[in-house]
Amino acid sequence: MEEALRARIARPSERVARRKERFVFDAGKAGAWTVDIDDGAVTLARGRGTRPTATVFSDPVTMAAVLRGRLAGVQAFLEGRLLLRGNIAVTLELDDLLQPAERNARSPRCHRVTAADVGSFYLEAGQRGSRPVVLLHGLGATSSSFLPVLWDLASDHHVIAVDLPGFGESDKPLRRLRPAYLARWLVAFLDAVALPRASLVGNSMGGRVALEVGLRTPDRVDGLVLLAPSMAWRRYRAAAGLVQVLRPELAAVPLPVLHRFVVRFVRSLFAQPSRVPMPAMNAAADEFVRIFSTARGRIAFFHAAREIYLESPHGTNGFWDRLAGLQPPALFIFGDKDWLVPRSFLRHVRRALPSATCETFHDCGHIPQFELPQKTSARIRDFFASRGRRSP
Repeated sequence: MEEALRARIARPSERVARRKERFVFDAGKAGAWTVDIDDGAVTLARGRGTRPTATVFSDPVTMAAVLRGRLAGVQAFLEGRLLLRGNIAVTLELDDLLQPAERNARSPRCHRVTAADVGSFYLEAGQRGSRPVVLLHGLGATSSSFLPVLWDLASDHHVIAVDLPGFGESDKPLRRLRPAYLARWLVAFLDAVALPRASLVGNSMGGRVALEVGLRTPDRVDGLVLLAPSMAWRRYRAAAGLVQVLRPELAAVPLPVLHRFVVRFVRSLFAQPSRVPMPAMNAAADEFVRIFSTARGRIAFFHAAREIYLESPHGTNGFWDRLAGLQPPALFIFGDKDWLVPRSFLRHVRRALPSATCETFHDCGHIPQFELPQKTSARIRDFFASRGRRSP
């Protein structure tokens, strides 16, 4: 273990000069080691350092295989052989920061780019030149919520998973995070990463952003896969007046949230929570608590939630009346045990958009890409295959 760690820190990238991080590698009975990155210097010490940016837990064999580049860290995480606590995004950057001798093309590379004046973080995997796919997360989530789909599709697609403005490692502008704004940002992002067109896969709020891009700039979209997309509520709008009055900026006041309550809420989003390992639940809760603990993170969350609830269902700018004009081919997938975006929306989708493909996943909740990852990836692949391949 220690030999593998020393080999890794001997090859830091130039990006290390701009970082200050602490990572703990815990191999159980085999011991623990702390790696400090401080303005270009990388040091290794035995023991568990205090207040780490992130902690990586695994057995010695798996840990050594990941450190030597023989096993992708994401694969080990998805298989439950490697656990993460703390900042997931920075942990994913370790491969870039410490430059492994070998690298799996399916392992995500971490990048930052400016799009529409927003510093934007994203994961990239696969090979440029293959079919480009952009993954869009839901409210309160980050790009890591799509790791199972990213890992699967990256074997033969060029996959990008973004942190939307206001979330994850991307900037958090103090403004209304309306679908129109996020759609304009995504088009600017596609320009920034030199993608004229892409297929979009969105979950929940990310699905709503994908739809808005398809409505506004259909020439940039090859196809849409919408996983339990958030859409304008036709009922349950009694609180709209109160929500309009309440300002998201009030969230600048510290609003502590307990990790165990976040875990409880995340578990409620799955039909069978046991399908998702508790370490993954804890990692997701870590991400939410970390970002929500900042004033800008809280304000962004409530801005986005407010816009989802207040969106008009009908009228000139009403969502359901506009949906009929969607041009790119679309696949809608809902879970029959999803209490957040119920499958009853399907009948409204079929009425507004008869050409769309609509499906219900049995015994599935709100996050199919994590609850039923193999089925979700297979269905995405089938849909792409049915549409043929367009040149990037």
